Amino acid sequence: MQKIDISFKRIQQLALPAIIAGIAEPILSSTDAAIVGNIAEYGTESLAAVGIVGSFLSTIIWILAQTRSAISAIVSQNLGAGNIDSLKSFPAQAIAFNVLLSLILLLSTYFFVEEILVFLRAEGKILEFSKDYYYIRVWGFPLTLFTFAVFGIFRGLQNTFWPMIIATIGALLNIGLDFLLVYGVDGFIDPMGVKGAAWASLFSQLIMALLALGFLIAKTDVSLKLKRKLHPEIKRLVTMSFNLFIRSVALNIALLMAVREATTLGKEYIAAHTIAINLWLFSAFFIDGYGAAGNILGGRLLGAKKYKKLWILTKRVNLYNLFVSLILIGAGLLFYEQLGLLFTKDTLVLSAFYGVFSIVLISQPFNALGFTLDAIFKGLGEMKYLRNILIASTFLGFIPTLLICNYFDLKLKGIWISLVVWIAFRAVALFVKFRLKYIPLAKDEAIK
Repeated sequence: MQKIDISFKRIQQLALPAIIAGIAEPILSSTDAAIVGNIAEYGTESLAAVGIVGSFLSTIIWILAQTRSAISAIVSQNLGAGNIDSLKSFPAQAIAFNVLLSLILLLSTYFFVEEILVFLRAEGKILEFSKDYYYIRVWGFPLTLFTFAVFGIFRGLQNTFWPMIIATIGALLNIGLDFLLVYGVDGFIDPMGVKGAAWASLFSQLIMALLALGFLIAKTDVSLKLKRKLHPEIKRLVTMSFNLFIRSVALNIALLMAVREATTLGKEYIAAHTIAINLWLFSAFFIDGYGAAGNILGGRLLGAKKYKKLWILTKRVNLYNLFVSLILIGAGLLFYEQLGLLFTKDTLVLSAFYGVFSIVLISQPFNALGFTLDAIFKGLGEMKYLRNILIASTFLGFIPTLLICNYFDLKLKGIWISLVVWIAFRAVALFVKFRLKYIPLAKDEAIK
């Protein structure tokens, strides 16, 4: 059996491209927010609308994008066990499964979006802009899920380089189109406001999907021919995806409750929350790069039953990510004022944002541990436990803390304190589970 390399160099080879690829989606949302937030007329309302819709679409994407982790886990475990040739018909069926799910969920929400936006407390101009943004950008949803499925295949094959190339092109294209379509070009393109931001994101997602398809065909031996007979691993994919689906519902209950609470406080608060959550998501996906390396290598080590190496890998990627979290805190402190001004010049919004930004920074070490262990557990196929922990952290951690903070009228600070408790709950629970289950396996392997 081929030796599995978990050296510092190998982890960097997987993690650094994964960091760049991972921040593509938050860059799409953050760029839209930053550009529309600086529109001269109705900038704050536009920023709030992008924040509300961006949170809702991210909710749907995160719920179904978990299939990427299931696909990656199945491919990497079979690779580690030396059974990769048995997966020939699996990738095409897995991609089809992902896209079909995305279309079902898209159509189930499309005709009720106004009710959903009103539930999230959007009204007046914010509701109008939210609908303008949603009805265009939502069609990028199946494209994103297709791209994520392909990324899952690449990850399972221990390759994060091509996803990085695809994501980088998509992000850069989105930034350029945002400037062109939101603000317009005198004599050539009329300013389109939030609609322009939505079209920029949609076109970028289309290009990313086409590139993903091209790289999959050109750079791998994966067959895209669909066969009638379901591959045996499809059953495991469905089970893993269902557990991750429930997990993501619980996850996004917390995120959408945060958006709803912020919207209730007023337009300046939801705009400030939009800035904070975009920066938080950016840092989370940045941290997730080393988690991706742990996910990819962890699944392969499990397949090969190399538990001692799995323990060593887990320690390394967690330490690397803790270091990254400290760098992110330092960058946040260094550019404290500039980061707010990047999104808006509204003094009321900035005041609310600066009031919670320190809490966003405090969350980074918890993010590092929580997201890294979360990614490793996905690679190990521990989807049921991840589901249970997310449900517990939402209903026993986030919601009770939010209710207490509301009682003391902590406003936006209360929302972010609740999010920190939510993340810390997950980090501790995953750490305890790993020590109880996988360290004994590593010790048994060492004795043998």
